[in-house]
Amino acid sequence: MNAATRTVVITGASSGIGLALARAYLERGYNVVGNARTIERLDQAKAELGNPDNFYGVAGDIAEPDTAEALFTVAKARFGKVDILVNNAGIFTAKPFASYTPDEVQRLIDTNLKGFFYPSQQAAAHMTANRSGHIVNITASVAIQPNIKVPAVLPVMVKGGLNAATRALALELAPHNVQVAAVAPGIIDTPLHDKDSHAFLKGLQPSGTLGDVQDIVDAVLYLTDAKFTTGVVLSVDGGGTAGTW
Repeated sequence: MNAATRTVVITGASSGIGLALARAYLERGYNVVGNARTIERLDQAKAELGNPDNFYGVAGDIAEPDTAEALFTVAKARFGKVDILVNNAGIFTAKPFASYTPDEVQRLIDTNLKGFFYPSQQAAAHMTANRSGHIVNITASVAIQPNIKVPAVLPVMVKGGLNAATRALALELAPHNVQVAAVAPGIIDTPLHDKDSHAFLKGLQPSGTLGDVQDIVDAVLYLTDAKFTTGVVLSVDGGGTAGTW
C-alpha cells in the first residue's frame, strides 16, 4: 500500500515524542491526525512541521470520549480510514505514595487511562471492520521494573495496567488482523528533565545514559511496520528492566 494512502492518529502530538512521531510519519508520506488540548498548540506543531497539507489537528481533552470520536470522524472524512493509532498522550508524576493528592490521581487517570481507552475503542471498531491496523501504546519501563529511587506507585499502577491491557487487546483483535503493542520508555532526554538532574537520571539506567526521542520513534516505527508482532511490550530503557545492578 502506498504510504500516501495510510493515516496515523497520534495523541499528545504537539510536543516531545508525539511531535517527533508526527514528523517521522509525515516524512514517510503518511497522513497524520494529531491531538492536543488546544488548537493553538496544534497550530504551533504544524508550523514546526513545515505546515504540511497532510497534517490535521483535532483539539480536545483526550480523556473525553467525544474527543476520541472526533479524531476518527475527522480522519475518516479527510483521509478515508485510519491505519495506525499511537496512544502517546500521558503524564508522569513521581512522588511518595502517601503524598498523592486526589487531583493528581484524577488527572493521571484521565490522561493515561481514559486517554488510552476511548481512542482505542474507536480504533478497535474501525480497524476490525477494515480487518487491518495497528495500535501502539506508550507506557513506561518503570511499570515493568519499579525502582526504589523513583517512588511512582500511581503511574506504575496505571501504566502497568496498560501493559496488561496491551496483551489482552492484542489477543482479542488478533483474529481480525489488528496488531496491538506497547513501547515502554525509560528516561528519555526531553526538555521535561532539567539538565541539572541528568547525572542522577543517568544513574537510574545500567547503560548510564539517557535515551533519545528518536529511540522511541524507531521502536514505534518498527512495531507499525511489523507483520507478525503483536501483544508485546517493548522496553526502550538502556537495560533498566533487565534486573538489578
